[in-house]
Amino acid sequence: MSHEQTLQAADTTAHNEPGKGLSKRTLGVPALVFMIIAASAPLTVVAGGVPSNFAVTANLGVPLSFIALGVCVALFTVGYAAMSSHIRNAGAFYAYIAQGISRATGVGASWIALVSYNAMQIGIYGLFGFALASFINDKLSTNIPWWVAALVGFVIVGWLGVNKVDLSAKVIGVLVAGEFVAVIVFDVISFAVQPEGVSNVGLVPTDLFTASVGAALAFSMAAFMGFESAAIYSEEAKDPKRSIARATYIAVGIIAVFYAFSSWAMMIGTGPSNIIAEAQLHGPDLAFNFLTAHGAVIFSDIAQVLFVTSLLAALIAFHNAVARYVFSLGREGVLPRSLARVNRRHAPVAGSLAQSALALVMLIIFAIAGAGSELGPLYPVLTFFTWLTNTGAFGLVLLLVMISMAVIGYFRKHAAGYSLWTRVIAPSLATLTLGTVFVLIVLNFNVLIGSDGFSPLSWILPALVILPGLAGLLWGLRLKKHHPEIYRGIGFGGGSDTSN
Repeated sequence: MSHEQTLQAADTTAHNEPGKGLSKRTLGVPALVFMIIAASAPLTVVAGGVPSNFAVTANLGVPLSFIALGVCVALFTVGYAAMSSHIRNAGAFYAYIAQGISRATGVGASWIALVSYNAMQIGIYGLFGFALASFINDKLSTNIPWWVAALVGFVIVGWLGVNKVDLSAKVIGVLVAGEFVAVIVFDVISFAVQPEGVSNVGLVPTDLFTASVGAALAFSMAAFMGFESAAIYSEEAKDPKRSIARATYIAVGIIAVFYAFSSWAMMIGTGPSNIIAEAQLHGPDLAFNFLTAHGAVIFSDIAQVLFVTSLLAALIAFHNAVARYVFSLGREGVLPRSLARVNRRHAPVAGSLAQSALALVMLIIFAIAGAGSELGPLYPVLTFFTWLTNTGAFGLVLLLVMISMAVIGYFRKHAAGYSLWTRVIAPSLATLTLGTVFVLIVLNFNVLIGSDGFSPLSWILPALVILPGLAGLLWGLRLKKHHPEIYRGIGFGGGSDTSN
């Protein structure tokens, strides 16, 4: 029996035994696309990320940066999508690297993924708490602390995390649809206002490729985080051999074009000569102030509510990703097997509760640390959110580079039916381009975390990703020596494989 047949048999057994595996044949392509885009958080990117990019980098080529990065990510997707038809594992990143490079490297990658996804998810609570508390306090004249508002999101995310995944998908689908409507309304109003007319400023190479191109690309790359998450749901997809690839391609195309167009619309609506100054003056409030001035207060209020729900959708998506990584690692014995426990709704309950527990601890730490901070209400945004999400992006881009190399290694052994473009050329180009983006992130990390000059955090935060990766590599080598039966199943759903 081949490895793929073994996995299919295991899938069937798990499906027929309540509490023994993840839910099967649950998510179609639309649901997967919504889960991917939710992690990207469209309204958060347009209302928060794009003005911040303009303000910090003073680079007019932000719209073009999304197209350039979209090409890089599309190159990555060629090999990634091809591998998805062979590998169905909830620990997608580490399974791909384990099968394409080595199992020990896969364990190291899994620990990088755990740190990175957790950092992305937990850090978003900082912005979510700030945005929700600010909106309520402004409308009701109350004084709710950011961490109380964050706990509201924490409870919702935790509850959805222990329920069947299609419930999360339905909630996310509604929230993401609302985000798109809000951004489209903003885009339409922007082109209606056009104080300096419509031009191609922001879409020509000379606008992007200036001295600040590195920082601009590093900022924009965060908008793509989560595009790879369809493979995490491969065990729960209705047609994993086709739907993972389709969902990823669709999501990448939507993300790149939508963000490029919307950031260009922001420039046209504000005026190319004013966009940098206005972004520096208003920051994330730029879009909402624009809607109030040129639309109506009700438009701005609705957009702010959807901004909060956008963050909630991202929290749900990244929580689900972490829970499935923990489940997969527990199932294979890389982490304690108790973490592979699922409930009768086929939700990875142990992984979900573990992620929630870590998030709660971090919330408490930052709530205590921020009491009386000189940063005032912006404390959770400038520290909790900024530090953790950029740390997560750092780790995830590193994993993308590793997977691009893993694709080449994997198709050396599984070349049948695939062209040279899929097996070698596209993943090689992805390794080169995404590797360049990773270097730019490293060089501009102090800018990303809001530091004017060198800061110890510029190396402490990346070290929080790199050191666990090295520890994971050593742990994988230890498993190879002392627990070969576990080592053989790493990246293969716990099933034995004789290759590598």
